[in-house]
This record gives sequence, C-alpha cells and structure tokens, in this order.
Amino acid sequence: MTAGTVAPPTPGPILFVRYALPPIRHGYCGPNDNASFFEYGVTGTVDNGLRSMAKEFAGAWPYLELIAQATGIADPLDHRVVEAYWVGNGLLDRVGAGPLGNSMEDRFRHKTGRQFADLAEGVVAGGMPHHSFHVFCIYPWVGLLGDDRRSGQALTVLDSCRIRWGKVIADTGEQVVVESRPLTWDGRRLELGPPQQETVIRGADGMTMLAPLQPGDWVSMHWEWVCDRLSPAQLTALRRYTAFHLSMVNDRLTNPGAVIALG
Repeated sequence: MTAGTVAPPTPGPILFVRYALPPIRHGYCGPNDNASFFEYGVTGTVDNGLRSMAKEFAGAWPYLELIAQATGIADPLDHRVVEAYWVGNGLLDRVGAGPLGNSMEDRFRHKTGRQFADLAEGVVAGGMPHHSFHVFCIYPWVGLLGDDRRSGQALTVLDSCRIRWGKVIADTGEQVVVESRPLTWDGRRLELGPPQQETVIRGADGMTMLAPLQPGDWVSMHWEWVCDRLSPAQLTALRRYTAFHLSMVNDRLTNPGAVIALG
C-alpha cells in the first residue's frame, strides 16, 4: 500500500466475527462451533457458512436486521450496519423509535411480561440500536444477569459485555496491554472511572484476527478480546453512543434495568 492510501474497510462479516467471537467463547450466544467461527476471523473467509453462523446470534442479529431495514441497506452484514451496532455511526440516528419499539415488542414482551413497560421506557427515552443500549437497557431485563446479580458480579459483566475502548500501551503478541476506563457504581450512578491498565487478548494458539498494534493506537474491546483498531471517527462515535445510553440510565429512566441489577 502506498503512502496516503486509505485501507479498505474490513468486510462486514469479518468485522462481525471480531466483535461476536468473545460471547461465543463464554457460551452466552451464537453457534456452538466457536473454533470455526474464530477461523473465519483469522482467514478472512466470507461464505454462506459464516452468514448462517451469524444468524444464530439471537442477541445481535435482530439489531443488524433492524438497522439494515430501517436505512434501506439490503445486507445486515454490510460493513456500515455491523459498525453501527457495535461501534456506532450515523445509521443509528436514522432508525427511529417506531421500528426499534416494534422490534423490542416482538423480541422481548413475551420474555418480560409486566416488566416490558420498564424495558420499553428506554425506547421512549431515545434509545438507539447500539450495543450499549442492549447492555445497559435491555440485557438486565431479559434474564441475562440472574446468576451474576446474585453473586455480586453484575458490574463486572456489564463492563465486560459493553464494547469499550482503550489506548494501547504494549502489544506482546497474543496479548495487548491497554489503558481503559472501567465502569464504576457508587450506589446511585453508573459512570466511567479513571483510566487503568488491563491486559486483553489479540489472538490464541498462534493465530490472530488483528494485525500487530502500536503504542498509542486506540482499540475496541469485548470481554477480554481486542476487536478492532479504531479510527478517530470510530472512537468518537463509540464514546458518544456509550455516553448517551449511560446518561439515559442515570438521568432519564424511571426504572433503569442496569441500576436495578446493581442494587
């Protein structure tokens, strides 16, 4: 690649693998064959097998379909759609409360019963189909924090499950040391705390989905994995949509699920 050339965007299906792999490895959602899913990310292969596996993600796939349908994009695995859900971009602002509310109704009313009104409050308050909306406003209402609430691990799970950002300190091969801001809970508000170092994974068994990183690079993370190198615009978007949904939880919802889960 010559100087000044802009690298083409990662194909949408491969970008999806990078963000969706960690919950598979934890057994939370998606297909059972996480080894094959990881191999797709390593080799960059896009085929019907990968597309079929992506549809097995009961959490993420309906959001991709929603964003694509609401914005006139034919493929839910289009790079722009995948980026919108995990990181954030202008597509989210075009979806609207009506389509999001209908999607929540179809997916979660039967699971939540009388609590659906509390879940739906996030839609009325301006929630958007971003992963941070699902983590902070939906996840706690649909039974995904049951055991973690009882064990006192809810804050750790919320922090790990959200897509967070960090600045690279060192890349040691399969592991990367980053500086990031963890979620904090003071009994009343869910905030981002001061920066601290953490070690995350870039690869396993000698295989990686992401090229070596340099100190000063900004990256996105999901659970204990690095997902992607972030451009300045992507970093701004991820911060923006995360802050927006944290503000909803803290200031605009009567019964915010994340706060109730944290007790």
